Amino acid sequence: MASSAPASLQVIAMHGWAGDGTNWTAWQEMSAPLGWLWACGERGYGPHAPRSPAWEGAGRRVVIGHSMGPHLLDAAVLAGADAVVLLAGFGRFVPPGAEGRKVRAALAAMAAQLAEGPSDAETALRAQTLLRRFLIEAASPDPAELLPPGPADQPVSAAGRARLRQDLALLERCDGLPAGFPSGARVLIVEAEADRIVGPQVRALLRQALPQAEVVSLAGAGHCLLRSPVMATVLEWLQGLGAA
Repeated sequence: MASSAPASLQVIAMHGWAGDGTNWTAWQEMSAPLGWLWACGERGYGPHAPRSPAWEGAGRRVVIGHSMGPHLLDAAVLAGADAVVLLAGFGRFVPPGAEGRKVRAALAAMAAQLAEGPSDAETALRAQTLLRRFLIEAASPDPAELLPPGPADQPVSAAGRARLRQDLALLERCDGLPAGFPSGARVLIVEAEADRIVGPQVRALLRQALPQAEVVSLAGAGHCLLRSPVMATVLEWLQGLGAA
């Protein structure tokens, strides 16, 4: 792997729905020899406090977002990026037509599972069960046991449930690129060909919205990209920015 990227490269990474900021630990460890500065966003679905990342100082700025991650970033932060990496991402989440009606029905069922009552303890366990079921689908075709620790590992607090409901509603409203998406940025789209969350129609809509993007399709990879060469692929692309 080349080593042409500047040591001052700044990375803001944002997880998606049901994830947390620790999802990027392995990425930070793998890129540590390059001396990049990382800031990881946190929505606070689980035990970690919410955190909104911001750019610091000089250097080329890169956003890496998994799934709906870029939609969860402050628009001004996203607008400041020189490059954007979209991992199993999307602009519009609910596709048109019959497939879209199925997706809306699934989102409504998930929202019902997150509804409050009859007791806090029962609701916390029900939300945890929902997250576990979702992550099984997101991990597939890989086993969910390969996922790093996250919000689904414990009953979900009232605050975490509120944020999950808020972002689930946002997910349904996503109808294009996230606010602040930088029109002049270099873009890498990493598709998971076996993705059970972001389907082929939605992936095609993202490619249409970003015709200038470079696209990498990972055969056999699920939404969480667990047994794929995604980290090596993205880090190599980012190092190439230094020579651009």
